[in-house]
Amino acid sequence: MNIRFLLLAVLSACLPSTAVHAQGEYPNKPVSIVVPGAPGGGGDFTARLLADELTKSMGKSFVVDNRPGAGGNIASTYVARAQPDGYTLLLAYSGTHVANPALFSNLQWDPIKSFTPVALLITSPQVIVVSNNVPAKTLTEFVAYARANPGKVNYASSGNGTLQHIGSELLAFRTGTKMVHVPYKGAGAALSDVLSGRVELLITTPPAVVAHIRGGSLRPLAIASKTRHPMLPDVPTTSQAGVQDVELDAWFAIYAPAGTPAPVVNRLVGEIEKAVKSPEFKRRAEESGTYATFMGPADLDKLTRTELSYWSDIIKKLNIKAE
Repeated sequence: MNIRFLLLAVLSACLPSTAVHAQGEYPNKPVSIVVPGAPGGGGDFTARLLADELTKSMGKSFVVDNRPGAGGNIASTYVARAQPDGYTLLLAYSGTHVANPALFSNLQWDPIKSFTPVALLITSPQVIVVSNNVPAKTLTEFVAYARANPGKVNYASSGNGTLQHIGSELLAFRTGTKMVHVPYKGAGAALSDVLSGRVELLITTPPAVVAHIRGGSLRPLAIASKTRHPMLPDVPTTSQAGVQDVELDAWFAIYAPAGTPAPVVNRLVGEIEKAVKSPEFKRRAEESGTYATFMGPADLDKLTRTELSYWSDIIKKLNIKAE
């Protein structure tokens, strides 16, 4: 009787341990990747590309959850307040993650304190284009034209506080020119008015304008990056075109809520690294005009802090406002 009682006691002690172990396996239910933008954008593309790979490799569904609005703050606030268990992740866009702290007051999230960095996924260069009614074929010629016509050259953006807005103001600052900002509700409307000649300049991603460049309806001046872009191999970088310190590479990365357990983060990092370095991920990224670029937590943390400091200084120096 005593032996039977002892066996029951041992089994009872083992059962909770087994249950806890089972609950600790990650993931054991679907994971949400929250995107601070609408379907069809660069963040949405990146999130779905990653979700496809992780769903296959980890055996559970990774689901894209689009939460646009408030300049990306709705999504960031949602993830910052989520349970730190690895089942709610943020697909952060650099244009909001490291710029918003300087653009908005009273944010409900902090890019450093609210999140655990997981992995960098993709980098996205920008190209400077002008309409055909601009009498300039190079960036140097455009700068001379803008200097000769202060306040008469317009540039388009998809809204106040966006990378296009900040980048164009940085270009004006670095070149000593004065241009007028014309904000639009979305990149499509901005591009349309540059194509029609109503607005002179736009900074955007190469895939959005390659067809127009090849068709002769837009003129590229420079790639705002350290290296040329394979879609536009004949277009020089800003540095090669004579303008220094105008590099506008955007990036997308995964962050988890602060306090997410290290084993969960490590599991994600390992699987994401395999995904980003896979031929399929690289191929699809290159087809979209971006680069698959893996970076682990420590390096992503360093990048976040460096970019946060740099862009905060630029935004404050140029007095850029989101509204």
